[in-house]
Amino acid sequence: MNNVDTEILKIDNMSKSFDSGEQQVEILKNISFSIFDGEFVSISGPSGCGKSTLLNILGLLDTPDSGEYYIDGLLVSGMNASQRASIRGNRIGFVFQSFNLIDEYTVIENIALPLKYRGDSLAQRQARALDCLDKVGLADKANLYPSQLSGGQQQRISIARALAGDSGIMLVDEPTGNLDSINGDAVMSLLEELNNQGTTIVLVTHDPRYADMASRNIKLKDGLILPSDVAPCSEVA
Repeated sequence: MNNVDTEILKIDNMSKSFDSGEQQVEILKNISFSIFDGEFVSISGPSGCGKSTLLNILGLLDTPDSGEYYIDGLLVSGMNASQRASIRGNRIGFVFQSFNLIDEYTVIENIALPLKYRGDSLAQRQARALDCLDKVGLADKANLYPSQLSGGQQQRISIARALAGDSGIMLVDEPTGNLDSINGDAVMSLLEELNNQGTTIVLVTHDPRYADMASRNIKLKDGLILPSDVAPCSEVA
């Protein structure tokens, strides 16, 4: 595991709201916390508490209404879309509940696709994709298509794709939501293994059992973080 004293993600007094008809609905309310290098952190809470909104902000897919967000000490919450995309492509890997694999591409092509956008050569992309496939135990599936795989295998492929960019940070949104308990347990074991190898993982889950597998669980309720669940050096507004 990496140096857990190194703060790599920091949220400071962040708020986010959405328009719901004529009403403004607060989703996140002045929350603050830090995530450190090598941590495995889960974010849990009831439906509508802001889990996915928070993960989208952490992944630079959404922006807060107020507050500050830092990655590796760099203020990213005020950046434009192009700047956010650049940091996202180099620093953050995503794993989604619905896998988000492209049916017309083979497994290895799906994994290598983000590297193509980054500008890596074909040889680099293929070598890295094969290495990541090996890490998730599916090296023999490289030339198959997503439709030829089980749900659990497809989720492993999506994890391999997130690994391919070698970003060091993996944001995982309900990875077991479309899986049975056996495949869900296998995916969680894989995430634990990757964390033990040094990947920082932030997991959103509705399942308390999986949330408790993380080294720290941030619980959201009514747009707030329960005080006992933030890092000792962070504050809850």
